[in-house]
Amino acid sequence: MTASPRQRPYAPTPHSYLPNPTLTAKINLDEEVKLSDFAGERDLYDSLAEIYSIIITLDGLEKAYIKDSIPEADYTKLCNRLLNQYKSILKDEAVLREYVDIESFKKKWGVSNGIFSNPDQLFKIECPRATERLRVNLPVTIAEPSTSQHRSSNSSPQPRQAATGSQILLATENFITFLDALRLNMLSKDALHPLLSEVIQAVNLVTTADFENRGKIISWLIRLNGMKATEELGEEEARQLTFDMDAAYAGFKATLN
Repeated sequence: MTASPRQRPYAPTPHSYLPNPTLTAKINLDEEVKLSDFAGERDLYDSLAEIYSIIITLDGLEKAYIKDSIPEADYTKLCNRLLNQYKSILKDEAVLREYVDIESFKKKWGVSNGIFSNPDQLFKIECPRATERLRVNLPVTIAEPSTSQHRSSNSSPQPRQAATGSQILLATENFITFLDALRLNMLSKDALHPLLSEVIQAVNLVTTADFENRGKIISWLIRLNGMKATEELGEEEARQLTFDMDAAYAGFKATLN
């Protein structure tokens, strides 16, 4: 009776595989693997990695703040630092072209709370808190100060001191400066966004009350933040912004009476 040929194992084993020395790759295991041989591409990848880490870190910071694990002052300082780093990185045109926007970036690079799941879920992106914070471009303590004061039933709120005359004057001056910029036809994002940020920060030093039309300041900050630096508002948008800021200024002054 003829013996059946020996069945080969399903997977190669040390005894069934003989390496071919002519096909063996020469790899130095001590050598650092580079993503690119070109300095410009390496810088691009480094910048994208920084953005990735900022999104993950910012999401963790937002969670810590919600849980009362970090004081408001520390949260505001760290959040502002991360937002400034994010904006600074995106000033590079090459990075901005690759980044596009936060949703495109998350979909392409698979941001999901720092955890990669199975391939079918890789692009189901999370980090909603970081996404919202980058969209607003302000710490929650500035964007929603009345809400942040009561974020936890376990924390005892401290009595707020009355605003000083200099704080009221600063907020008033910032409102007037912003409205003057609109009337001078300064309609680009890089002209208006910093001025409007100064308005809301100065207002919060005076009052955290949700006065009439305060929400329109935040809405316009979000609108401006979504624009390119050199992009300008149209004529109708500029008129609407002027109208809304006049209304917000009136609402602010009503809180002082």
